[in-house]
Amino acid sequence: MPHRTFFWFILPSALAMLLFIAFPLVSVVIQSLHIEHEQVIITTESCGPFGCTPSTAVDLEATALLKEAAPLGQWNGLGTYLSRNHLATAEVAEAWRSSTGLASFGSKLMNLPFYKALAFTMAYTAVVTPLVILLGLAVALGVNNLPKLTKGPTIFISLLPMIVTPLVGSLILYWMIDADGILGKALQWVFDDPALSLKASPLLTWLTLFTYGVWSGIPFAFVVFYAGLQGVPEETLEAAMIDGASRWERIRYVVVPYMGPLFVFVALIQLMDNFRVLEPIIGFSAQANASSLSTEIYGDLLGDNVQYASAAATSVLTVIGVAILLTPVLVRTWRDFNRKVV
Repeated sequence: MPHRTFFWFILPSALAMLLFIAFPLVSVVIQSLHIEHEQVIITTESCGPFGCTPSTAVDLEATALLKEAAPLGQWNGLGTYLSRNHLATAEVAEAWRSSTGLASFGSKLMNLPFYKALAFTMAYTAVVTPLVILLGLAVALGVNNLPKLTKGPTIFISLLPMIVTPLVGSLILYWMIDADGILGKALQWVFDDPALSLKASPLLTWLTLFTYGVWSGIPFAFVVFYAGLQGVPEETLEAAMIDGASRWERIRYVVVPYMGPLFVFVALIQLMDNFRVLEPIIGFSAQANASSLSTEIYGDLLGDNVQYASAAATSVLTVIGVAILLTPVLVRTWRDFNRKVV
């Protein structure tokens, strides 16, 4: 393709990426380096026959002038990143000095909001991502071997979690595991414990959120893998069968290698989505037992006292975390591509 033609072909996509990805990201980074202006306080005294009484009030005009002069706020540099609500470098150093071991150090880190949110985010990503890939492939293989008459209804049922929006789906499961819900009552009957509640225990809350993440993520993996299975060469599978390969060996040595790029694609999407987990925690009202980086951003932007700098800093750290997780997958994909080209 001529360079001029390629330039005009790629120009709309490049402009869209600059407008909707690069510029907002740069804006967030700049915002994270500033903090909100402090309100200008004026002190006055009202005097009477029995003495003077001081009183304070916000000078709205002076505060407005400060915001007009510097709309982004006061320059804070990396102060927001290093504060207790984020990386908490001073608190982490103190915890390391006063800890008697890794267990003690880890428990102290869990008292810091950012590391507590990061721990759940990493656990959610590490558990949900591989389970979605494995179960999505298993469902795709099972549906692919069904008779044609039953494939359509089975595919429709398999896609139901994708049809339901994440927030609505999490609310439905939240009501089901309630003490008066069908799952909550069933668990109380099975364990003969009327006081059993999935919402009261942090561990059970985490497991419930993991379960929902797998349930809601399987349909996407299933669709991708099922489409990929339609392109697996029948000749290769028949040759493997003639050579005596079992069903498991055909899947391992023929299907899985052929669908390698699809595994990479699903892994990339799942890593990005799971690292930004938000809706299940909000839908389950599980903020007391589980918090993620996205819920920290959500909390900073909620209410009257909006913390733009804090939300921006957490957003930047989330982007960095996603980039770190994606790097090994992208590096391996690049190596495989170069190997094929050579």
